[in-house]
Amino acid sequence: MAKLKHTFKNDILFKLLFTKNPHLLERFVSRLLNIPPESIKDFKVINPEMPPDVINDKQCRLDILMEVDGQKVNLEVQVKDEGNFPERVLFHWARAYSNALTAGSDFIELPRTILINILGFSLFKDYGGYHSEFQVLEVTRNVSLSDKMVIHFFELEKLPNEVNTDDISLLWLRLFKADTEEELQMSSESKFAEVNEVIDAYHNLMASEGFREYERQREKAELDERHRTNNAVRRADEKWQSVIAEKDAEIATMTAKIAELNAKLGEQ
Repeated sequence: MAKLKHTFKNDILFKLLFTKNPHLLERFVSRLLNIPPESIKDFKVINPEMPPDVINDKQCRLDILMEVDGQKVNLEVQVKDEGNFPERVLFHWARAYSNALTAGSDFIELPRTILINILGFSLFKDYGGYHSEFQVLEVTRNVSLSDKMVIHFFELEKLPNEVNTDDISLLWLRLFKADTEEELQMSSESKFAEVNEVIDAYHNLMASEGFREYERQREKAELDERHRTNNAVRRADEKWQSVIAEKDAEIATMTAKIAELNAKLGEQ
């Protein structure tokens, strides 16, 4: 099977693909949130720009923040489990929610803020489903404090193995799980034109000079980082070798002096 050089989980590809095709992003978000696409009246990407430090900083967070009919919606892909994801998600939700409060406005005007997290790892080990939705609820009465906090997790590892060509949200998610051209082709064999359209957009982006330039710059940045790391390790090793040599010389000098003293003591 032909492996994909870059999957939908690639951070730069993910950001470029959907900010350059906002109509596909709108469809994707509507499917994940189970909103009829035709019901969306206002859709806007708030942060379409590529951060300037994305090339040199592998920790740079490439999310897509949107306004959807007055709601804030943030979409992010996280490939690896770094051990602190729930806390990180809460931090980013709080920042997105609080940043919407402008000078002179009232707290009641804060918008519903929804985070969508697509995960390349299993976060909830004791749950077999691939989708989890969290809100603020009273634990005894199961009563909602507010509907303004919503956090979704979609765990790609838990997607069903069989391809259901009638489930559009699953078809979208399978694009992010796909590692081969054959897996992309399996998702494209459905009645939904939007799936084929996003696959075509993916191939067009992969072939574009703009994406290839981002790819070259990141590869150069990673190579430069490896060289810096190797040089730092080599310099540290040279420094410690020098320190060890000095200590060995000091020990040899002290050993000679002790031997000399012992010899004198033996003569007495």
